Amino acid sequence: MVTKEQILNELKSVMYPGFTKSIVDFGFVKDISITDNKASIDLEITSSAEEVEKALKDDIRKELTILGVGEYEINIKKPSAPKQQSNSVSGKNVAPQIKNFVMVSSGKGGVGKSTTTVNLAIAMAMQGKCVGLLDADIYGPNIPRMLGTIGMEPEIVGNKAKPLKAYGVDMMSMGSLMGEGQALIWRGAMIMKAVEQLLRDILWEDLDVLFIDMPPGTGDAQLTLAQSVPVTAGVNVTTPQHVALDDSRRSLDMFKKLHIPVAGIVENMSGFICPNCHTESDIFGMGTCENLAKEYDTSVIANIPIEPTIREGGDAGKPIVYFHPESITAKRYMQAASKLWEFIENVNDKNLAGNSAIQPTTNGVSACSTASKSHSGGSCGCN
Repeated sequence: MVTKEQILNELKSVMYPGFTKSIVDFGFVKDISITDNKASIDLEITSSAEEVEKALKDDIRKELTILGVGEYEINIKKPSAPKQQSNSVSGKNVAPQIKNFVMVSSGKGGVGKSTTTVNLAIAMAMQGKCVGLLDADIYGPNIPRMLGTIGMEPEIVGNKAKPLKAYGVDMMSMGSLMGEGQALIWRGAMIMKAVEQLLRDILWEDLDVLFIDMPPGTGDAQLTLAQSVPVTAGVNVTTPQHVALDDSRRSLDMFKKLHIPVAGIVENMSGFICPNCHTESDIFGMGTCENLAKEYDTSVIANIPIEPTIREGGDAGKPIVYFHPESITAKRYMQAASKLWEFIENVNDKNLAGNSAIQPTTNGVSACSTASKSHSGGSCGCN
């Protein structure tokens, strides 16, 4: 007679698709029961993809056959498929196979924007989403080093390039398309064209989320992105110093003017974790972003401390969220990724409800549903 412990031990051989960790290590196995010689296995995963469910069931069946389990049922609970949100500055979408776009921005350089983008993307992939990462920081493309893909060249298929893969994430960067250390001395028009081409001419898969690491500041690249695809959410990265917060206000104001919903602020370098005693010390000022978040009707989704491991991992191409999941920083990135995904789903639900609230009038002109929208002065702009 096969026991629950034997089944659980066998399931440790079932790797989650795209990863080197098992469904047991990820905590996806919620229950195993045996009744009248029939085994029942309950899983709860975070991916809505049919192919993920099918692959898991096939692999579980193989392991149960090895154990000699004759009768069994496999129950997999998964979220509903994410809905494509549709509003953008221009109404254009050059990459319609991607369901959600997340713009990660900062008012100034050196605040850890790329580090945050990499770890948020990997964290969300570890939670079962199909994730891509576009390094749109044309002048300073650091993502290849942080993901350990320096020297790797993308495969060219026809006149398009396939993204590189690292830690469960599809990635493309200008740094992967030119020589290491080569400088780009481009004017604004060339930057705008490059951003659109990185979206249009890369063979992105059907992604749940594409994270886009933007150049610091508020310029041509940000405007081009907002005009090229419907950005689902924006994430602002800053440090606690008031000088950095002044620049963050410009970034948050940019989101507002481009009609991009703000998922939240990541306060980076928020405290210092001593590698010896593991205590957290406030060296740059901690929690200063709370008032800024209230000012822009958003929230702080993560306070990321300074840890030597995060710097070492960034330099070595070994992101902390993947290689040191037990660390305080990794846990906070995982929590931030969960909050971000919840925000994305809420945005899409509101867009879906907003679209259904627009009803045609008898003369063929669209009008707002007064039940869902109110207007104070001026035209409503729905026509």
